Amino acid sequence: MENIDLIEVLGYAASVMVAISLMMKDIILLRWLNFVGCSFFVAYGYSIGAWPVAGMNAFVACINIYHLVKIYRNKQLQTQIA
Repeated sequence: MENIDLIEVLGYAASVMVAISLMMKDIILLRWLNFVGCSFFVAYGYSIGAWPVAGMNAFVACINIYHLVKIYRNKQLQTQIA
């Protein structure tokens, strides 16, 4: 059996997280899982020197955080109004 590299495992974990996130009906869970997957891909891309992979996933992770902050602020505002 081949020796499995931890960096390779990180890449597979990132792929699985992103794939699972895209099956979610709940947008908040989708954003969180996708953020984690993208973060794993950033670490993976950085560790293998694949800067396009790291850069694009860092950008997508920031988009997820932006939308999560927006969702949570809107929820907080709605509870203050009610």
